[in-house]
Amino acid sequence: MPLDSLPPDPLADISLRDFGERFRRGEISSEEVTRTYLMRIAVLDRRLSAFEHVDPEAALQTARAMDLLRAAGSDLGPLMGLPIALKDLFAVDGMPSTAGSLVDVADLVGPEGDFIKRLRRAGCVILGKTKTVEYAFGAVGKNAVRGTPQNPWDPDVARTPGGSSSGSAVAVAAGLCPLAFGSDTGGSVRIPGALCGVFGLKTTVGLWPTDGIFPLSPTFDSIGLLTRSAVDAALAFAALQEEPVVEPAPVSELKVGIPRSYLYDGLDAEVSKCVEEATARLVDAGATLVRREMSYVREREGLFGPVLAIELLTSLSPERFAETKAIMDPVVAARTEAGLRVAAVDYLRMIRRHKALVPLAEADMAGIDAWLTPTSAVLPVPLEAIADPKDELVLAGTITRNTQPMNLFGQCGTTTPVNGLGASLPVGLQVTCRPFEERRALAIARAIEDLVGSPPRPDLMPFVS
Repeated sequence: MPLDSLPPDPLADISLRDFGERFRRGEISSEEVTRTYLMRIAVLDRRLSAFEHVDPEAALQTARAMDLLRAAGSDLGPLMGLPIALKDLFAVDGMPSTAGSLVDVADLVGPEGDFIKRLRRAGCVILGKTKTVEYAFGAVGKNAVRGTPQNPWDPDVARTPGGSSSGSAVAVAAGLCPLAFGSDTGGSVRIPGALCGVFGLKTTVGLWPTDGIFPLSPTFDSIGLLTRSAVDAALAFAALQEEPVVEPAPVSELKVGIPRSYLYDGLDAEVSKCVEEATARLVDAGATLVRREMSYVREREGLFGPVLAIELLTSLSPERFAETKAIMDPVVAARTEAGLRVAAVDYLRMIRRHKALVPLAEADMAGIDAWLTPTSAVLPVPLEAIADPKDELVLAGTITRNTQPMNLFGQCGTTTPVNGLGASLPVGLQVTCRPFEERRALAIARAIEDLVGSPPRPDLMPFVS
């Protein structure tokens, strides 16, 4: 097939559940779907640059094996035969692990971990590894050393894809795969999900094992997933948990907290419009809004950055950092170097405060099912507007304002695209629930999705050349 021909996304009009059912009936093959996604990657990723590494041979070999197993009567579950992508923090046998860096950190990633083994047992077909901010230490999505993925919503202006799971979000948004995995330490799944117009789920720290994943912050690192919809995310989560798929929450029984102060400050006009319309639809459907402020939310400003910096330095070692900082992304290097100025006593104080905040934040949620906020206060920003590292750091602080507190409080949450309600670029609506309440978060997100409808998709033809 000529590289200037773009085959249709084979799952563009069907859900992951539909794929699984058709696959089991023999109406669609894993090899056929995998080959189509590999063709789309070959055509679109020359400009989108979502992938760090693609392994067509291994992917097709796995897909053929899934087809043979199905034909022999084996059923590995709802994700069997499904092509997926993984953030380049995860170790995958036979694939390089760069963690978005020019520095060799394969020793810190280690061998393939338990979570990847879980995906293999589920029958997933791994297409390749997606780009990430260096060491996953950044929310804007830029990577000065290995390249920044192109946000598919604007073919003319390079805009922030969000980070650090930038490539995974771009890959799903552009129909290069129907399901991608990333990590979320301070918003690294929800932010790119919001800025690329796809659904994101951030799980609770400890729900899924993080061995075989580059350790940015053992305190805050969690695994997340990105899909086109809440219904797809609910199926993927259920399959990996070996649980029933959660149904949409009854809206008339929902009580959601609206913390106006701080988390609703300084919103772009289109962000505000879409979030307000989504909230109004919830109210019209019978949900109860509880106007309540989220205590301690501003503490993320003094706690989050220093903890991440010193834990990353601990992983790298100060010696390796000193030897390699000259070839690092300058913004990541500057943020990491700040950890050298954090005293051990201050770091321990911050960790103790984080642990104390978890039950305090849970108490703030008494009588409500979830917090409802914008995911990002701003729309995707042109990259040329943040060419200065200082501007990038300021933007990162703005982008993470609504996501970092939830990590600090040990919570789980989702982002749902709501730009179909009146924005020209992607907008995300964040639902945040108590620790280990992923099913509740997904149920609420499914209810919101039913009310706001499926979001528009980017026009990809300008990227075909």
